[in-house]
Amino acid sequence: MIDLSIVTTVYNSEEYILSFYQRSLKTAESLFKDIEFIFVDDGSPDRSNQIVRQLCEQDSRVKLIELEEFNIDPDIFIELNESVQSEVLQILSIESIINIIKRLESDDSIKILENLDEKNKNDILSSLPPKDRFVLLESLSYPEDSAARIMQREFTAIPSNWSVGQTIDYLRENKDLPEEFLEIFIVDNEFKPIGTVPSSKVLRTSRDTKMISIMNESQLSIPVEMDREEVGHLFENYNLNSACVVDKNNKLVGMITSDDVLTVLKEEAEEDALRLAGVGDEQITDGVFKKTKRRFNWLLLNLITAILASIVIGFFQEDIEKVVALAVLMPIVASMGGNAGMQTLAVTIRTIATNQLTKNNFNQNILKEFTIGVLNGCIFAVISAIVVQFWFEDITLSLIISISMVLNMIVAGLFGILVPITLKRLKIDPAIASSVFVTTITDVIGFLSFLGIGAYFFYS
Repeated sequence: MIDLSIVTTVYNSEEYILSFYQRSLKTAESLFKDIEFIFVDDGSPDRSNQIVRQLCEQDSRVKLIELEEFNIDPDIFIELNESVQSEVLQILSIESIINIIKRLESDDSIKILENLDEKNKNDILSSLPPKDRFVLLESLSYPEDSAARIMQREFTAIPSNWSVGQTIDYLRENKDLPEEFLEIFIVDNEFKPIGTVPSSKVLRTSRDTKMISIMNESQLSIPVEMDREEVGHLFENYNLNSACVVDKNNKLVGMITSDDVLTVLKEEAEEDALRLAGVGDEQITDGVFKKTKRRFNWLLLNLITAILASIVIGFFQEDIEKVVALAVLMPIVASMGGNAGMQTLAVTIRTIATNQLTKNNFNQNILKEFTIGVLNGCIFAVISAIVVQFWFEDITLSLIISISMVLNMIVAGLFGILVPITLKRLKIDPAIASSVFVTTITDVIGFLSFLGIGAYFFYS
């Protein structure tokens, strides 16, 4: 039987496993029945899932998974990225998926169900025990980006009148508790959380002590419908290891742990970075046509904005023909403005994402970016003027590039902060659309200021 989690092998090498699998794919079924592999140097599920991803292309993964009695460890499966996980789910039988879900905690089970179509999802849910089915259906009823989707229903909660001894006995005898937990939640008669006790404190306290006497009353409760990105900010700001999740009646319904939040923050950061580049949620495992389709709209929008900048240049075509130096130098101003704008944009998107930019400090940040634009504009105006003077020996050209440099750097700084904030207020993700607007504005202003000032000086 093949089990990706078993730690037995003749060779402890990922490279050997990959090459061996590729060489002997046709006879793999007979070989795999006699040999069990270790896929990792350190035995971690994260390294094992890399092997599954790297096994040739999709066809090779299909052949591996379709082998008789193939079994994939749930801890490895849940570590696969979404695109590979979706491919594997399409191949696995309903029974195999059910077995995986039964062995996972509820928050990980939700991640798998989210990647299934409605028919398979319903078939799997109907095959689960009523208790598990109810828990998963309730979590799926909440918005996709809510706290309910990342919380786990397995948590440790005890009445406030229990002693430490009763608590320890309960923890030893109850098999439905999470495998790992750092805090024990104390609840009142209505199952509302009133405090927490670290598990380490329980072990160090005498059995007769009441739990309520060693309880930490100051705790943070997370509403079940709170956006998961806000949950991440709370964990980051309050340095939490775990937090209870409550419903609209303030009753305890789940728990969120720091590892789930780290995953959320990582996904949000990756998503923002990809959106800023206009490639959405693209994965390395996506096919050529899928990637091409995702990038098309963004590139089309960039083409339209580039044409707009070219139209501006076209207004000064006669001036450029007479003074060729204008054509040589105009990309400098536009490029410097674009880069300055992207710097401000990146910082602004980060402050928006982390809730650091508020109404109280908005005007202060606008003034700060204006000042930075003036300072950088003056510094690079002097540098550019010196370079142009040595290059063309023309004081007029040096003056033109200096003035336009200052103007464009100020515009870049201001629009680098104004564009994402405006999009945010219009309920448009600033990470998706900001960069194309900022670069277009800096290009247009750069060309317009440089060529317009040039036309004024040379032909007025």
